Amino acid sequence: MAEALRLLLNGEEVAVAGLSPQTTLLEYLRERRRLTGTKEGCAEGDCGACTVIVAEPADDGGLDWHPINACIRLLPTLDGKAVFTVESLRLPDGGLHPVQEALVREHGAQCGFCTPGFVMSLFGLYKRAVPPSRADAEVALSGNLCRCTGYRPILAAAQTMTMLAPPDGWRGPGADAAGGRQVSAEERALALRLRRLARAGDVTYRHGAQTCHAPATLEALARCVADHPDARLLAGGTDLALRVTKQQQPLGDLIHTGRVAELQAIRRDDGGCSIGAAASLERAFAALDVDWPELREIWERFASVPIRRAGTLGGNVANASPIGDSMPALIALGAQIELRRGAATRRLALEDFYLAHPRTALQPGEFLVRILVPARAAGTVLRAYKLSRRHDQDIAAVALALRLDLDGARIVRARIGCGGVAATPRRAVAAERALAGRDWNQAAAQAAMDAIGAEFAPITDHRATADYRRRALERLVWRFWLQTDPARRGDLPLRVQDVTA
Repeated sequence: MAEALRLLLNGEEVAVAGLSPQTTLLEYLRERRRLTGTKEGCAEGDCGACTVIVAEPADDGGLDWHPINACIRLLPTLDGKAVFTVESLRLPDGGLHPVQEALVREHGAQCGFCTPGFVMSLFGLYKRAVPPSRADAEVALSGNLCRCTGYRPILAAAQTMTMLAPPDGWRGPGADAAGGRQVSAEERALALRLRRLARAGDVTYRHGAQTCHAPATLEALARCVADHPDARLLAGGTDLALRVTKQQQPLGDLIHTGRVAELQAIRRDDGGCSIGAAASLERAFAALDVDWPELREIWERFASVPIRRAGTLGGNVANASPIGDSMPALIALGAQIELRRGAATRRLALEDFYLAHPRTALQPGEFLVRILVPARAAGTVLRAYKLSRRHDQDIAAVALALRLDLDGARIVRARIGCGGVAATPRRAVAAERALAGRDWNQAAAQAAMDAIGAEFAPITDHRATADYRRRALERLVWRFWLQTDPARRGDLPLRVQDVTA
């Protein structure tokens, strides 16, 4: 049975019907609801002008508030959620919300086109209840671009907005006696409305000849994929939606994975970490950070907060992009993936999943269930590097992750994952062989440099030349040696940020 989509929009319950399943939230807001504060800039999730807030019930009885890019969020993924646009921030007396007031006081807007997106990203930060540091603000705003104001006053507004208290009873942050988030009665009531709005069982949304299936269980998903082998799987849509906004392609039937609780699950035990394919990038990276804090910079440079809150690790893996940021690190960690077809499951080493761009080892009717990352071994050293033209919001020209398992100085095992230097994400097997069984010293590092420079035949494109990519691989291996040389104790500053801090 085809059903209307149901969501809360600025606190009002709305039913969406009569629109294609590949309609974006931005199109719906501007053209159907006339909520034109949300702007279209890049139409690919890079500029942040379209940022809105999505809220979902949280474990503490309140809501989890997070920013997303409306331009690349397809409507079926919002069923049962709450969406807030910049129009919702008007106070009961018509005054400005503290985020908006802070931007006014700090002169944080000129032309104003990008300002609603900045406001909503800051509102997401505001709802965390803890006054943000400058570093917090920089991360929160990494997906918002401004071409005329400059970022200094906007960052200043981020650090002063929590000092401006809203009227009693309005949505605002606060801390309880234990220092945790204080959940207002209004927020609890909104969370209760969302729980009542949620529906059990599978959901099907249809318009014309196009259908979006949303199974509720793993078994139902397996049946749905088997019954509709030509349908596209839809998780966060941060990549798939570009086919709509940039290429104007019809997507055909869709299968949304976001209602399957098993695909959202993240479990950690002594054997390692299991990450469901539909778990968001933000949640997946937080789980990996517990055992692998050396990867934090790579995760923070993976797109922006709205992308990481919407996109999924499974989607990044399954898309098979040769420049996907997560794959080199996961390959270095020895990750495996679990695939399912009907009732049958199988596991593959991640590097064996990629055959030749864009082909993968997926069979018809098969889908990715989870990513499995082994536990950290004693004596492991790990680093990951990303080279790109911009620090934030950019595609890697070269990505490299290196892991050594050491017994004293001897290299027991080496795993090296590479991105941007071949048609698929790859292991640097020649460089690994050059390291295995040797002592980790300058000579071993030089041998790995020589091997990795000869192992790949990268292309020249607008991001980098082939020669640059080969040289970058070699020099990053040398950087790894400098950072992990026991004589230096890993404290050599090798980033511009560290030298100038």
